[in-house]
This record gives sequence, structure tokens and C-alpha cells, in this order.
Amino acid sequence: MRAGFPDFRLGSVLATSFTATLTERCGNAVERIPTPQRLVDWLAVNDLAVDSCTAAQLELARELRESIHAAATAAAVHDALPASAVRVINDRSAEGRAAAILTPDGKRQWRLSSASRVEDALGVIAADAISILAGERDGRLALCASPTCRAAFFDTSQSRSRKWCDMNTCGNRQKKARFNANQRKSATAARSGAN
Repeated sequence: MRAGFPDFRLGSVLATSFTATLTERCGNAVERIPTPQRLVDWLAVNDLAVDSCTAAQLELARELRESIHAAATAAAVHDALPASAVRVINDRSAEGRAAAILTPDGKRQWRLSSASRVEDALGVIAADAISILAGERDGRLALCASPTCRAAFFDTSQSRSRKWCDMNTCGNRQKKARFNANQRKSATAARSGAN
């Protein structure tokens, strides 16, 4: 990870992890892929390594990210998927030429057509989004309960009742805020009782 940039929020679902490259969408937004090189870094961390990325490819990636977020948000609240978002997701999926390969240890890995094909990596991300949005995977799309975050995430918990996109960030922040509010109430009540 390059110094000077916020850490990536990595999850187990590629498409929603990709949407988490822009966080705190309803507060002070944090862009985690502000440069083409940061997109290269994010792709490498997610086993979609490319050698380089242009500014135009970064814009394609951001357009895909926002389209996935818009579609996932609509799905989470049971609205119709935005036609423009569906078009972008489908276009990126169709433009990619990555191939799924089986590794010797029995895992799926993606082979990009060339080391500079960011479009192949975006195709893999778009295909992952399609599998989630089409209901092909076991889980449900939900929105983070944090009022400043509202990130879309894919809930695979047994009860399908997860509230936070990430317990270590949004969940802890909300629990800490609730704890502090309760402490203030207790202190106020104690002072009122002492008078």
C-alpha cells in the first residue's frame, strides 16, 4: 500500500468491495482510488493484477463502481434497477476477455488477456456484480446502517441481518457513538439526582 492514501476496505465479495473504494458517501466522501496507480494497487490486492492503468481506464472503473453501487442500492431497497447502471455493468462485462482458470489447489483464478487490460479486470468485477444482482449467490444485498456511509454490501451471515458494511469501521463507530450517548445520559441523570 502506498503511503498517503487511505487503506482499502476489502471484503469477501469482489463487486461490493469495489464499491467500497468510495466510502462515507453520505458524509465526507473518501476516494480510495484517486489515481490510476491506486486502481492498479486495488486490482493487485484482489488478484486481478495489471501492469498499468490510464486516466481513461480509471474513469471507466469509477463509472462501473458507481453503476454497481446504484444497482446494488436499488436491489437492497427492492426498487427497479436503474437502466443506465445495468447498461454500464453489462457493457463492462461484455468488454472483458478474462478467463476463469483452475489452480492446482482447486481454486478459481482469473487470467487477463494481457497485463495492461484493465478492461478485463473490470469485466470480472462486472460479472461478479451480475451474479449478485441476478440472485445467483446465497445472500442478500443490504445498505450499511451508518447514516454517513450507506454502502451496499452483500450479507452472507446466517441470519441475513447484518447492519454494517464493516464491523471494524462503521459498526464500531456506531457502537462507540451509542456508548458515549448512554454515558452522557447516565452522567446527566446522576447530576440531576444529586441536586
